[in-house]
Amino acid sequence: MKSSSIYSIALSTIILFSSFIPKPKTKQPADYVNPFIGATTSIGLAGTYHGLGKTFPGAATPFGMVQVSPNTITGGDNGSGYSDEHRTIEGFALTQMSGIGWYGDMGNFLVMPTTGDLKTAAGKENGVKGYRSVYDKKSEKASAGYYSVQLTDYAVKAELTAATHSGMMRFTFPENKQSRIQIDLARRVGGTSTLQYVKVVNDHAIEGWMKCTPEGGGWGNGDGLADYTVYFYAEFSKPLKNYGVWSAAIPDSWKRKAENVFSDEYQSVIAHSAILKGTKEKEGKHLGFYTEFATKKGEQVLIKTGISYNSIIGAKANLGKEIPDWNFDKTKEQARLKWNDALSKIKVTGGTEDEKAVFYTALYHTLIDPRTFEDLDGNYFGGDGKIHQSKQFTKRTIFSGWDVFRSQMPLQTIINPVVVNDMVNSLVTLADEKQKNYLERWELLNAYSSCMIGNPAVSVITDAYQKNIRNFDVPKAYQLSVNSVEKFGNGDRGYSAESAGIAHTLEYAYTEWCVAMLAKDLGKVADQEKYTKRSLSYKNIFDPEKKWFRPKDENGNWLPWPAKGRLQQDYGCIESNPYQQGWFVPHDVEGMVNLMGGKKSVIADLNAFFDNAPENMKWNDYYNHPNEPVHHVPFLYNRLGVPWLTQKRTRDICRNAYHNNVEGLVGNEDVGQMSAWYVLATAGLHPVCPGDNRYEITSPLFNTVELKLDPIYAKGKAFTIIAQNNSAENIYIQKATLNGKIYNKCYLNHDQIINGGTLVLTMGNQPNKSWGLE
Repeated sequence: MKSSSIYSIALSTIILFSSFIPKPKTKQPADYVNPFIGATTSIGLAGTYHGLGKTFPGAATPFGMVQVSPNTITGGDNGSGYSDEHRTIEGFALTQMSGIGWYGDMGNFLVMPTTGDLKTAAGKENGVKGYRSVYDKKSEKASAGYYSVQLTDYAVKAELTAATHSGMMRFTFPENKQSRIQIDLARRVGGTSTLQYVKVVNDHAIEGWMKCTPEGGGWGNGDGLADYTVYFYAEFSKPLKNYGVWSAAIPDSWKRKAENVFSDEYQSVIAHSAILKGTKEKEGKHLGFYTEFATKKGEQVLIKTGISYNSIIGAKANLGKEIPDWNFDKTKEQARLKWNDALSKIKVTGGTEDEKAVFYTALYHTLIDPRTFEDLDGNYFGGDGKIHQSKQFTKRTIFSGWDVFRSQMPLQTIINPVVVNDMVNSLVTLADEKQKNYLERWELLNAYSSCMIGNPAVSVITDAYQKNIRNFDVPKAYQLSVNSVEKFGNGDRGYSAESAGIAHTLEYAYTEWCVAMLAKDLGKVADQEKYTKRSLSYKNIFDPEKKWFRPKDENGNWLPWPAKGRLQQDYGCIESNPYQQGWFVPHDVEGMVNLMGGKKSVIADLNAFFDNAPENMKWNDYYNHPNEPVHHVPFLYNRLGVPWLTQKRTRDICRNAYHNNVEGLVGNEDVGQMSAWYVLATAGLHPVCPGDNRYEITSPLFNTVELKLDPIYAKGKAFTIIAQNNSAENIYIQKATLNGKIYNKCYLNHDQIINGGTLVLTMGNQPNKSWGLE
């Protein structure tokens, strides 16, 4: 046989067999999500009491009411209820908050699979024993909509998944005559539920509620005024035959804030709770429910639970519609598909696999809140304690205002404008329901918690209105905005004499500008003039001698200048120093620059601000990316005529402050803000001043970024940013075209984005100092 014939046969054989080799599956956006990014509250790793990301690794759905997640700790400043360095798990809860401090809240309906003797207290990590279990760290897995782990003490595998209003848990037990699912109904991340009720409905189901009041700690250890009731309806795959309730005798005279609940005395009472076998119905101050059964090796027992903030009927209906059967894998796949759909709002190509994981996890974290606060039938619990029916919007909750107005809500105006509209409606109607004439700064489950400073809701309303997101009661929203800046503003005095006078004055000046912009659009000339003038009140606290912002007392006298000068943490500031807070004049950058001595001086000062920050970007006195006041600062270079420095700084931050690991967020996630900054910056766009439709252009991390647009609010289908010749070294924009035409501006406006189109950037390894100066 000729060699050519042998070659042909061999080639045909290779082709034939290669057709049977499965092709590598193309990764979907959801496949890149790593929920462990930021999942630590460790003070040691952070180097500051603020901790790191404080995210949770459990299962959720986009903007869902339920988050089914492992909890490793109750107490302290551990708002997510989980920290990666812990080696025991106390249970799996149905509700969690993401990336917050201030004690946290939620963590309700804590479920734990156990074997052997019943224990009624969780115990403590490296301390008193309880029903908590050591877990196998290597077995722990998490993805979009799913979590699993092996509990060592009980030899039980736990798996979690979620729907919007309900959660499902699957436990694989060992052979044991005394296996169990137990539920701590009193548990709450930052304290305790103060009253609970449980009832056995039939041989497969229980129902009830947990009342969480400020007296039980929670948000701000009660100072956040969170006051809510979680209603539940839970079904078990194994019949309820040997069940009961445990009840701790909490004396009426005992206080129930965090420090009380976590004391040894209080925990001892819980550990010695009365065990009431066969009890079918019970109300009490500290209740738990258990069901016991024998299991064979590898036997799976499931529990599925619906919740509502309205009623048991609502919880049952939510569960029945969302998880009607016992198919755990189907529910898990539905959750993944929901995430894939939500994450597909932004499509990126290029970059490393780690960078894609960081990006899609960041986007994932921006899609957890503001979560839905209504049942499937549209009913929601209002601020007046009554049930309302939402008709033209979805009632949402968890508005981390001071954080999210900067990046998170502007991001959603592009990819999820309906969510922004919902949030505005939720805040405006809440003010009515609570008979408040101003907007809340940090809303949690209807609470006017008064957390943090400024008037962030005014910023979000103004930004929405400017971007033609207006399906809310505009006159009412405007009046509430006016009332807010009158209640919390610089007023006729022209500055704030509050304890953090610099931070307050600058934040108030900005939101007074926001009201001026709304007034202009609504034709309210007198208001426009009034609030435009007040927006310049930031100048009243600039000390020309010190050449920086400085707080004043009520009589107009400067407060003593500290030895560390503008580097002194908390001098006139909240969670920052004057050097960090002082850059916050987003609405009048030109005026700020003139005060500071002109462009040349400001550029030099900004360079020092960044160059003195540590490379790892952790908490420091200079550019402090772990906290929000500086998040707009890298983009100020665009306003100063040196856009290549914005490109350099944002690439540095993206590289050094975000990683594909547990320590991958250098500061608290803050309900989407830390991640939204990354999503926008790596896409190549970020605002300096929400309420102004300008986005600064910076160096994209990816070769292409496609932003899918909402047809209700946008004329175009997508806006695409292409970075040609892009790499880790080629971080500088050399030239640009917008829709095929030469483009020499370092910014875009919102209309240019939502009209659809393509921005092409050509990248290089040296700055082109003539680009972007128009």
